Amino acid sequence: MLTTNPFHDLALSISPGAMQTYVIIMALLVIGGTIFDVIHKKSAKYFFENMERAKNNGARPVSGGQKASIAIKTVAEDVLTSAEFCNSKRRIAHLLTMYGFVLFVVGTVVMVFSSANSGIGSASVWPLLWHLGALAVCVGGYWFWFFIRVDVAAEGNSPFRLIKADLFVLSLIATTTFALIWSVFQSAGSTGLATLFFVLFIMAATVLFGGVPWSKFAHMFFKPAAAFEKRVSVADGTMNNLPPPADAPEKFGLGIKRELPKHY
Repeated sequence: MLTTNPFHDLALSISPGAMQTYVIIMALLVIGGTIFDVIHKKSAKYFFENMERAKNNGARPVSGGQKASIAIKTVAEDVLTSAEFCNSKRRIAHLLTMYGFVLFVVGTVVMVFSSANSGIGSASVWPLLWHLGALAVCVGGYWFWFFIRVDVAAEGNSPFRLIKADLFVLSLIATTTFALIWSVFQSAGSTGLATLFFVLFIMAATVLFGGVPWSKFAHMFFKPAAAFEKRVSVADGTMNNLPPPADAPEKFGLGIKRELPKHY
């Protein structure tokens, strides 16, 4: 199953052109939804205004070479390794979900636009990467949802309590889960169950990519920009205007000794 392209067998009942059209529509929905989110929440306006304000208030200029170095460091630490997560479990779950999602999406595009047309089944490595990507999303996603979420792990809320902000995570987990189950039943020759879970897979994927304006999907595009802005603010001295960390008052000469609570 892991080395079988599920879209190749699907091409026997659904034309490759229809599958490719669906993928293109989903891509357009992501682009359109992100643009709408930027305009509606004024994220871009706030970002550029904040950058300009930091530039004017900065104690020292930051050269183009420094900004390039900061950009590389941002990609290496904040994007590729998610170093901003102090909790190791949350970081691992995030990385599994992120890299799994990338493999799943890229694998889908490659197999739909290449394998489905050319008839390539298990000869390519992409079916394996597609399945592994979906599995990684499921492991990271379910681990986060049931054991790591703050409102579940720290506040004791039920993992089945749903709010609007959960739309992205739930639709992502549902998409990869239904995709894997569809692939299993299709490989086993269970036509009825394969059809059922393929429909559920498409429905979940449509919610995932079509629900960008109402979910945190666009957050993945803003997060690197915000991390870059923060690093530039540190480099030009703007961040020095912020209050000192609460856990290190003596370092800044405030003369306040912070002690642990008696019940700690």
